[in-house]
Amino acid sequence: MNRKDLTTETADERWERLSRDRIVRPLPKKFYMLATVTNDLSIALDGRVVKTPMKVKLALPTRALAEAVAAEWNAQVDVINPAAMPLTKLANTAIDRAGGERAYVAGQVVEFAGSDLVCYRAEAPEALQILQASAWDPVIRWAEAAMGVTFLVTQGVIHQAQVDKTMVAVEAHVAGLDAFRLTVAHNLTTLTGSALLALMIVAGKIAPDAAWQAAHVDEDFQIATWGTDEEASQRRVWRKIDFDGSLEFLNLL
Repeated sequence: MNRKDLTTETADERWERLSRDRIVRPLPKKFYMLATVTNDLSIALDGRVVKTPMKVKLALPTRALAEAVAAEWNAQVDVINPAAMPLTKLANTAIDRAGGERAYVAGQVVEFAGSDLVCYRAEAPEALQILQASAWDPVIRWAEAAMGVTFLVTQGVIHQAQVDKTMVAVEAHVAGLDAFRLTVAHNLTTLTGSALLALMIVAGKIAPDAAWQAAHVDEDFQIATWGTDEEASQRRVWRKIDFDGSLEFLNLL
């Protein structure tokens, strides 16, 4: 499976795009005085309801999230900077993509679980194997308990297909997510490399720090062995910003 098929751009791609946009695309000027939350939890700019890119009303499922999104709009000063509005971006995605194209988005999370990061372990060295088992075995155990199936774990990078029963169970689990939680799961899948870890985060069954560590076992081992790379470190900073934004969005639901 080509993991770049995911519809939400990865943090690395976002970093590259924003770098280009800062050079060639000026940000739109702020045209309103005040963003407010309406009675139906939509966002209004000077009384005019905000629409998503697909021209759907930007209505949120909870007042806490609606107020946080409105705060992002109010935090804009002279221009409107989408990079500084992560909650708005996730809300737009939830309404336009996870709502309007739900089957496609959900299908990609399910497909990703079929070759999940936590199911592929290093053949060597032993130190890395131990770190992977410590971080990833709890994810496997949670997924198996939550979905009532067994996940196949293998060594090496050769694809090991999960049995049909397992994939059906993953599909049913993802189907139980509303559009906003599906958006978080989808975004976290791109950021962590693991659909199972993303679903565990959405279920509230793993602490954020433990989840971030689990997503970077291999990378951290390589850093400890070979040292850091400045560009890779900057991309990781962007990923962490997106990761934290996804968790904030989730907590406000």
